[in-house]
Amino acid sequence: MDINVKQLKEKVENGDDFVLIDVREPYEHEEFNIEGELIPLGNFPGVIPELEDRKDKEIIVYCRSGRRSAMAQHMLQQAGFETVRNLEGGVIAWIEEFGE
Repeated sequence: MDINVKQLKEKVENGDDFVLIDVREPYEHEEFNIEGELIPLGNFPGVIPELEDRKDKEIIVYCRSGRRSAMAQHMLQQAGFETVRNLEGGVIAWIEEFGE
């Protein structure tokens, strides 16, 4: 289950309750981010247990293009998280649609 940038922007503007996670590297997050919590993909396996308290919430993961976040999405789903969405096209699509 994925989400596009327009849907994500609408959720942010509506103040919807969800968890937004940036799985890129710290330097990428510093350059530009969509206010997501930074958890680099390489750290993901060790951090999943810390996310257990958010298992009942919608989680949206994003990266630069959508590939790394698709891997994070899969890891979360394998760990039993049910509502995990990947941002289609990642930050590249966000910048193309809305600018920086």
